[in-house]
Amino acid sequence: MAVIGAGTMGAGIAQVCAQTGWKTNLFDAFPEGLERGMKAIDAFWDKGIARGKTTVEQKKLWNSKLSFHSEMAQAVSEVDLVIEAVPEIPALKHSIFADLGKLTKESCILGTNTSSLSIKEIAQASGRPENVIGMHFFNPVPIMKLLELVEHDDCSERTISIAKEVGKTMGKTTILVKDVPGFATSRLGVVLGNEAIKMLADGVASAKDIDTAMVLGYKHPMGPLALSDLVGLDVRRDILLNLKNSFGDDCYTPHPLLERLVAAGRLGKKSGKGIYDWSSGSAEESELP
Repeated sequence: MAVIGAGTMGAGIAQVCAQTGWKTNLFDAFPEGLERGMKAIDAFWDKGIARGKTTVEQKKLWNSKLSFHSEMAQAVSEVDLVIEAVPEIPALKHSIFADLGKLTKESCILGTNTSSLSIKEIAQASGRPENVIGMHFFNPVPIMKLLELVEHDDCSERTISIAKEVGKTMGKTTILVKDVPGFATSRLGVVLGNEAIKMLADGVASAKDIDTAMVLGYKHPMGPLALSDLVGLDVRRDILLNLKNSFGDDCYTPHPLLERLVAAGRLGKKSGKGIYDWSSGSAEESELP
C-alpha cells in the first residue's frame, strides 16, 4: 500500500492500512506535513493505549508496517494499491495521477479519496483509467465505517472487485455509486451543513441546539455544524463550489458566514476554531465573525 498525502485523511488511511496488517508507505511532498501525519498517527495509538483499547505490543506491530517517504517514486514503485488523499485541487490531483501512471506497476490499483471531483477526469490523467476508482473515506478514518466507492465509465470490474475487498478487509462497509458530482454522501452532507450554517446566522438557535436537534431528533451521531468543523470548513466550502459549478444550482452557494469563517482562518477542529472553539479538546460555543 501507498498513501499520497499525510494530512488528516491521508494519515488516517495510512493508519488503518497498517492496522490491517499491510506494509504501508505514507508519502508527503512537504517534510512538515509528513511530520504532522506521523505525530497524528502516534497520538491516536497512544490515546488508545491510555484508554485500554489497544496495547503497546499492538502499536509496535502496527509501527513496523508503516514507513514514511518524501520521494514519491520510492513510495509507490512496488505497491499493489495507491490511495491519493491530497487537497481538492483538480490540477494537483491530475498531476499526481499522471505521475502515478508512470511510477507504479501496470497492475497497481489507483484510488482517489476525492469527495466531489470527477473520477473520470482524474482517471484519464493516469493513462490507465481502468485501474482508477474513487475511494472516499470519512473522518476520522479509523472510526468511521463507511467507504464510498465511485465507479466511472472506464473503471474495470477487476478494479471494483479489489476495492470492495480492500474495504471489507479494512473493516469498512462499502457502497458503490456512479461518478456524479458530490457522489451520494458529499452531495447530501454539504447541503445539510450549509443550511445549518444559514440557520445559525439567522439566529434560529445556537450551534449546540441545532446540533442537538439533529442528534436527538434524527439520530445523527453528530450534528451538522460539529461535523462541518470536523471535516474542515474550507473542504465543505470547496465541495459546495464544485457542486455549484457542476449543476449551476444556487442551492450549493456557500453561505456568507461559511465564507467569512474560511477567510478568517477558522477552518474547524484542525485549526483550533471554526463554528466552535476546539481549543479545550471539545466543541465549545464561540463568537462568530
